[in-house]
Amino acid sequence: MATDELSSKLSRRLQIEEGAEEPVALDREPQGDAEDKPAAASADAELGALLVRRGELNDGQGEHVQPSLKVFNPYTEFKEFSRKQIKDMEKMFKMYDTGRDNYIDLMELKLMMEKLGAPQTHIGLKNMIKEVDEDLDNKLSFREFLLIFRKAAAGDLAEDSGLSVLARLSEIDVSTEGVKGAKTFFEAKVQAISESNRFEAEIRQEQEAKKKQAEEQKQRRAAFKELQSAFK
Repeated sequence: MATDELSSKLSRRLQIEEGAEEPVALDREPQGDAEDKPAAASADAELGALLVRRGELNDGQGEHVQPSLKVFNPYTEFKEFSRKQIKDMEKMFKMYDTGRDNYIDLMELKLMMEKLGAPQTHIGLKNMIKEVDEDLDNKLSFREFLLIFRKAAAGDLAEDSGLSVLARLSEIDVSTEGVKGAKTFFEAKVQAISESNRFEAEIRQEQEAKKKQAEEQKQRRAAFKELQSAFK
């Protein structure tokens, strides 16, 4: 009964907040038993917090946030790989994510291994997923896909394992020195600066390549227009 009443109040206040209804002065309700007061106070406080939050969102002062959603940045988490290597892995991942759900499931992995020329048994495919399936959802996210190449680069995969075969046949070069432990603070600082410089250099190279590609496209369009005008 109290729950229904609280729900009705919340619905009405939200309608007033949105302008769907005009506020109306209500008669004071008769006071209930003393034991109902703490629950009512708690409910009012919760309702007040919801209305304040809704007002902030309407005014553009807040953002819709999903606390349980963890942001994954492959470039910061997998520093042992260059941007090009990660982009190559992402391209391969998307190629075989035929369902476009940002996961590679059992059937998509089966198709991948067949196209790579190394078909696996049903149990073999399940074992491949199990080896890097950290969230136990029986499919590979992009992060778990990257773990395959991290393990391959570190030599943590058995030579005859399905994941090792996948890494070898992927045509993605993961040969890298990796992130080595620094013995001193100075070495760690130099290593951090070196990684930062490499990251910035890779970004500049990408930007220059895109700029060059855009310039070439511009020149091709100009040449095409010139050719068109010659036939008019």
